[in-house]
This record gives sequence, structure tokens and C-alpha cells, in this order.
Amino acid sequence: MGVAKLMATATCTAFRGVLESSGERVGQGLLFERVGFWARLSQSLTGALVASRWDEDSLDVLAAGVDERGEALPSKGWMAMRRLNWRQAVTLPAGVYVSDRVRRGAEEYAARALRLALRRRTIVTAILATWPTDPRRRTEAEWAALRKLLPAGVAGAEIRNRTRQIRAYVAEHGYRPAGLCVLEGPPQVGELVLLAAMDRQQVTLARVDETTARLRLKLPLCAAPASGRDWAWHVIDIRLPGTVGVDSVLHTPTLRPTRAGRIAVDLPHSRPAPATKASGHTVALGFDWGVGTLLTGTLGRLTGKGQTRRVLTDGRPLIFDATTVSATLHRLRGVREHLAAKRDHHRALADGLGSPHLRWGEHLDRARVLEVEHGRVCARIRHLNDALARAAARWAVDQAAALGASVIYLEDLATLEARGHRRGNARLSGQVRGTVAEAMRHLAAKAGIAVVTVPARGTSRLCPGCLGALTHHPAPDRLAERGWRWAHCTRCGLSMDRDHAAARRIVSRGLLAQTHTTTDPTTHTRTIRTTVDGTVTPVRRPKKTTRRMRRQHQAQTAPPRPDGPKTTPGKGHPTPSRPTGPQHRGAPRAARGQAPGPKTSRRMPDARTVPATTPTGMVQRPAGHDTQTPTPTGPVPGHGVPAHVRPEEDLPPPGRRRLSRRTCRRRTRAAERTGFHHLHATAVHPLTPRIGPRPGDRTRPRRARKARKPQAHTEF
Repeated sequence: MGVAKLMATATCTAFRGVLESSGERVGQGLLFERVGFWARLSQSLTGALVASRWDEDSLDVLAAGVDERGEALPSKGWMAMRRLNWRQAVTLPAGVYVSDRVRRGAEEYAARALRLALRRRTIVTAILATWPTDPRRRTEAEWAALRKLLPAGVAGAEIRNRTRQIRAYVAEHGYRPAGLCVLEGPPQVGELVLLAAMDRQQVTLARVDETTARLRLKLPLCAAPASGRDWAWHVIDIRLPGTVGVDSVLHTPTLRPTRAGRIAVDLPHSRPAPATKASGHTVALGFDWGVGTLLTGTLGRLTGKGQTRRVLTDGRPLIFDATTVSATLHRLRGVREHLAAKRDHHRALADGLGSPHLRWGEHLDRARVLEVEHGRVCARIRHLNDALARAAARWAVDQAAALGASVIYLEDLATLEARGHRRGNARLSGQVRGTVAEAMRHLAAKAGIAVVTVPARGTSRLCPGCLGALTHHPAPDRLAERGWRWAHCTRCGLSMDRDHAAARRIVSRGLLAQTHTTTDPTTHTRTIRTTVDGTVTPVRRPKKTTRRMRRQHQAQTAPPRPDGPKTTPGKGHPTPSRPTGPQHRGAPRAARGQAPGPKTSRRMPDARTVPATTPTGMVQRPAGHDTQTPTPTGPVPGHGVPAHVRPEEDLPPPGRRRLSRRTCRRRTRAAERTGFHHLHATAVHPLTPRIGPRPGDRTRPRRARKARKPQAHTEF
């Protein structure tokens, strides 16, 4: 397997700054102010350059990729802008000085914004050229004509969104727009400092240790620097997160002033990673996006060749249930919208009253307080989304690594749309699916696992066992009612969770159509756009490793023990095994060895099939584990008194552990791995555990048998 370069971007925070000329320490507030000066200068330069070139002719030149002499434009945006002589259209205000490197950053930002608009322009141009008779429903011929003009990889959801945008323009103006530049205004640019286009005369970056990087750059000392003396070298220390490994190579970052008064550092870094293959997979995991459970997956194995290919599954669902976290996020979104509505209401009241009114300042003060609270709620939502996405991605990659899968198949996010009720639309649009997919790609690349998206349309509509139409119901015992949670097939009798059935269809589509996998040359994301449907056959799992099998394996592989004297005097035969039949319970020991009882199957359920009762027999409980004697809540007799002075009746019986007064709830593995105490997820363990140690694992040495002391014989 080859080695590829894994690119990622980590958001860090600058925690210390020093003025290089004098060694003066620059505080967080002053450092934030000076970076803000530069960010606003860059925003004004970039915005003016984008607005001056927002027309169809300039986009045609940029799309052609050649200059006036017919030579190809450079890949770097600022060099392409200078080759086309577009930098002359922007002039700085009088008395403001910026270096050529600062101009490079603004030109690079403008070139990226214009190049990103080329894809939208191509889609809008194709839709306008093949405008249908009824924009709400195209015919097959109209769809075929549109697909001929569109580039490869354009999803149907993107086409529908652009069609709605053009329909809204026609409803407002009465005619169709001439192109993207008329349909939309110039792209908005933010306050950021793009350092990737600058050389060592403006910025340098070096790593100090495992957790710190040192950024050295020139910052303006005032909002309108008049000369080069108003720019000074600053040394900024950046605290690296744990995601940036020791072997990662750091690249020039981007600085962003945040609303919280801090400087966010978007630090790109790369590291070597094993190259993954696009096809040739036999074991895969398929995950379905859900509303109740964030991820529901299943394992699939491809067998056979040619026309005999089929997908097998063990039937075990893998569930990442984030219902409580999703409910918290949904509640926080409602709070955010309520705060925004109240803030806008107070601003509107202040604008209507005017400055001479007595309550004008009161409304503005309330609006400012609501704005601060709105920012806090947004930050909480953002942090919770990021933590949930990383936990889900880590769990999915761990499942794939434990089960030996070489690829993970996901639904294509571009083909998913929110439909139905308003509450369902809000939940679907607020999901962190995009963040989960990006985090999953990053973590899977480190483990050498490929992540591929498949078409999502129809995964919950057909049965994975016979490809018949599914009916959806609230629960398996309410098949006469309509719902969305449970799927039932009237043809083959399949009855299972809807998300689990969709996960089987996803892994089948991925394994059967893996030869149609395409890789984006810019983002390196892999997608399957050809739909190949096939049935999924459930098979029985291999037998688990029992204690008897492990002992047999150890007896075959372990070296023979040396013969020694017997541990029990006078015993010359092994102890017979105790029968487990119900007829032997309570019988004398001699009678138990007469006839063997029936053996219990290893597949028998651990829970009883009859209701269990409390020791007093008053309260009935569902079938489960046997009830235990309740822990005493009062003071324990003799607690705190030394054992040698306790009464004999207060001492615990020999060989029995005294009950503790304090009990605690055990945390699940999902809580320990993700940090969410109310998160439920399928445990990560291999499907077929090995017998014996794995290659390379350190085995625990066997304890040596104690030497038997010779017994003294007494003569009578």
C-alpha cells in the first residue's frame, strides 16, 4: 500500500504575543486590535477587487484559464490576477500604506472567491439555456437536455435549488436573468488575513515543541498605516491542539478575529497516511443518517464473482444514539431564534422612536444584552455540534477497524433534502451530518479506510431482502398504523428498524457499484453516482469463543507442565463433572453423577422468560436478571470501630463481602469514549474474536507452580 499526504486544518488560539524590536509583551486585547486592523484592510481590498470583476466577461476569462497571450494561468490566485492585470483596478485610500505581500493576500482571497463562483455560474447557465415549460416538474426530455450541459457530479438537489432561485427572480422582475452576475450580487468577503500567499519577508512559522508553534509576522500599529514604520514584527505563540501530531508538517495559517475578542488561527497541517483504494473491497460498513439515531450501520461482505455476486450481512445493527444531545441542540436553536427575534424587535423600536425619545437608549441597551446572549448560545451550539460530530466519527472508524472493513459507505449529503413537517425539516437541517462526514474522512484516512458516498434516493423505500416496496409503521406491533420508525415488507416478511434496513441498502449499493467510484481531484472525496441495487442476505455469525475452546487451544499451544506431586493427599482420580440437569438440583452428591442432564445451548437467552419477583414476592418485574437484596441505607453496625473491639454479632461472616452503604451507577463505554454521559452507542468489538493471542501482542507469563515441600513422615 502506498503512502499519501493527509491534509487537515486545525483551529488554534494565539495565547501570547511579543513585540520583536523591544521585547515588550503584547496582551490579548492589543494583539486582537492589531490583527483586526490588518483584517479590515484586507477585507476592503478584496471586496473592491471582487466587485470590480463581477461581470460575465471577467468570469469567461477566468473560466477559460488562459491569458491574452494564450498561456495557461498559474494555479496560485494572486499570480493569475497579476497575469491578467486585474490588480490595477483597486487603489488604496490616500495616505494608507501596505506592502506588496499584503496585496498578495488580498488578491489570493479575491481569486478564490471568483473561482468558486464559476461552478455556480455553469449550473445557472445550463438551467437558463434549457428552461422548462413547467419549472416545477421537468419532463424526461428536458432532464436529458439539461444533463448534457451540466458538468459531471451535479446533484439533483443543487439543480432544484438553483431552479427555485431563478423562479423567485422571475416572479419579482417578470423576466429571466441574463446570468449569475445578474441573479446574484458579488460574493461577500470576511475579515480575515490570508497568509498563504506571503513569503518570509512578511511571515514565518516554526514549531517550538509538541504543543506550541511560533508565528512571526508584521502587524500594523494603527488602523491607517502611513508608512513602513507603522508595521512592526510580532512574535505570536500558538497552542496546538491534540489533533496536530508530532509528525505533522505545519503550513502557513489564516488569522480570523472572532466576536469573543480572540484570534482564531486556521492552521493547515499534513502528515503521511496510508493510501486507500477506490475499488476491490470485500468487507464494508454502511451507515444511514437518521433523526432519532444519528448513525445506524451494518456490516456487509461481498462474495462471488460476476453474475453470482451477492452481499452478506450478519444482521447485527450498529447504533450511535444521540437522541438526548439532538434534543438539547434543537432546544438551543429555539432559544437562539427567540433571542434573535427579541433583539430585532428592540432595534426596530429604537429606530422608530429616534434618538430624542427617552426610551431610545433603553431599547438599544436591551438589544446589546440580547446580542451578547445570542452569541453565547451560538457558541454553545457550535461547540456541542463539533464534539458530537467528532465522537460519532471516532465511533464509526473504530467499528470499521474492529470489524476488518476497508471502506465506509455513507449517503450523499448533496441528495438529501428536508421534506414533510416543519419540525422534521428543522431537525434535519440542523443535523451535523456535514461535520460528521468530514471528521470521518479525516480519521478514516489515518487508519487506511476509505470513505465513499452513495446515492441516498430510495434507500428507505425498497426492501433489502427482496427489493419489494416497504411499508412504514410506528412499531412492529402496530403494523396497521402509518408511521416512519419501523419498516415491514409484505412480500418476504422482513420486519426491522427503518434506519437498519436503509443501512443494508447503502452497504449493498456501495459494494455492488464500487467500480463506478469517482474521486474529486481537488478535494479527493470519493463518490458513487451510479445506482446498482441488489439484495442483502443475512447469514449466521460464526460461533463465539467459549471457555472450553480457549482451554483446548491453550492446552495445544502451551508447553507441557512438569510432573509434580499431587496437591490433594490420597486423591488418585479427577473430580467428575457436575451435571446441570434440573432433575439433579437439590439431590445428594452421589446421585448427581448417575445420569447426565440436558445441556444448555450457548444461544439460549440470559434473561428469563417469566416475570421475576422481589424477595418478598409482592412486586412483579419483567424478565431479567435476578433481583438482589437492597443495599441498607442506614448506618452499618460497628462502622468505624476496630475489629478487635467489635461485638461478635457485628462482624461480617467469613468469606462474605460486607454490603457497602454507597452505590454508584457504572458509566458506559460510550460515555467514557465520547464524553457524553447520556449517549448510547453499540460497543466496539470484533465480530469474530480470535482464539489465542494476536501476533505481536504481549502474552502474560504463566505463574510458576509453587514447589511442594516434602512432608515429614511420623513413625508409630
